[in-house]
Amino acid sequence: MKRKNLPKLIFGLLLVFLAVSLGVFLISLRRGATTIACGTSDLSGNFDESELTAIFEDKKIAVPVIADSFQGRKVLGEAAPSSRWIEVDLSEQKLKAWDGGSLFLETPVSTGLPWWPTPPGEFRVWLKVRATKMEGGSGKYYYYLPNVPFVMFYENAQVPRWRGFSLHGTYWHNDFGHQHSHGCVNLPTPIAEQLYYWTGPVMPEGKRAVYSSAENVGTRIVIHE
Repeated sequence: MKRKNLPKLIFGLLLVFLAVSLGVFLISLRRGATTIACGTSDLSGNFDESELTAIFEDKKIAVPVIADSFQGRKVLGEAAPSSRWIEVDLSEQKLKAWDGGSLFLETPVSTGLPWWPTPPGEFRVWLKVRATKMEGGSGKYYYYLPNVPFVMFYENAQVPRWRGFSLHGTYWHNDFGHQHSHGCVNLPTPIAEQLYYWTGPVMPEGKRAVYSSAENVGTRIVIHE
């Protein structure tokens, strides 16, 4: 090998090394960031009246009182609850709720950003809570969101419940139709309210939280590209 070609070879190897290192770093960052979708510690469903301010994308946001508009009403569909299911299209950033073979509603949503992806798969709602606090991230991605309304947590064998993925109402942005979350499926709050009372498990009257069971099954959710 000629000596004059040696610097080019070293430079080329250095570029390959940097590219591989960057790829490994991004993959590890992505995996680490999706360990927990929405940091949630309170599953009581209670609204905290003392929480007045949320933080999202380095901005302070007033927490709306609508998050405690507790009605406990049912949203009726034509099909049996067991025939209802929800479809989330990640590529289109849309959600469709199916009532048997009929479309119950359709809405734009915001799913996880590329480094906090919403995992695809078939899931079941395992818990519904009327309101909860979500906190996580760091730096400019830190978020503190009290009284997140109409939360429907879902899980499957590959995505266990402790990871905190859910459908829920959103008061801190209105960028629906684009990826904008830390992994959860962000919904316009009026749509989240409809789905909250339409999905299983059925919420007992006067309660703010309900777990699914063999007698009170959670609605099926299918998330796909």
